[in-house]
Amino acid sequence: MTRFEGKVALVTGGSRGIGRATALRLAREGADVAVGFFRNREGAEKTVAEIEEMGSRAIAARAHIGDPEKLLELVDVTDRELGSPTILVSNAASGVLRPLAEMDLKGWQWTMDVNARALVLLAQATRDGMRAAGGGTIVALSSLGSERVLPAYGAVGASKAAIEAIIRYLAVEGAADGIRANAVSAGVVDTDALRHFPDREGMLAHAAERTPAGRTLTPDDVAAAVCFLCSDDAWMIRGETLRVDGGYSLIA
Repeated sequence: MTRFEGKVALVTGGSRGIGRATALRLAREGADVAVGFFRNREGAEKTVAEIEEMGSRAIAARAHIGDPEKLLELVDVTDRELGSPTILVSNAASGVLRPLAEMDLKGWQWTMDVNARALVLLAQATRDGMRAAGGGTIVALSSLGSERVLPAYGAVGASKAAIEAIIRYLAVEGAADGIRANAVSAGVVDTDALRHFPDREGMLAHAAERTPAGRTLTPDDVAAAVCFLCSDDAWMIRGETLRVDGGYSLIA
């Protein structure tokens, strides 16, 4: 039996990058997967097709994670089409890249809502289903900017730090219902999200040069860590943030 056979997973931002890699890995190990997306329908449908070729069920579910009503609809459609998710991967993210001295209230609120508030709402919406199933797992994606200062990353970094704090509370509050919660903090990964940074090529070159593991991080590297935390092998890991960066952050 594979690790996730008979389980339903909901992965936000599952049409590309880390989310896509995670959705495919979960399906490869037996899970049925709801692939959450907002703009990239083609990517979501491609991911669904690949999952179905593996023999698992999958749906592409559109949702604006900054809109609470649409976010709850994402959970509802997963319930109807696949069953109640007992694996939640809160991966979709957005944010305004601007120095805090230049950040307006709208940009700040948007960043916190899309990243931190979405995790809380998703955890609330999936809790009853997880409780009824005897437990479940929540994994949220964070980044090194939660604890390190990156150029123009203040609002996003604060939202990622909030995610890590929320995960700690979810881990304690959900423990009695068998719900585990952890986060994965990824290093520099060459995904579409990185294209929004003004010095993308420089960041990739710097990461490649200073990563002790000898190469830059891939979406599959991060997906492997996410799936480990979703599995029973990580049963006694609660409220932690697992850093996955090939040792990049260890170098002074």
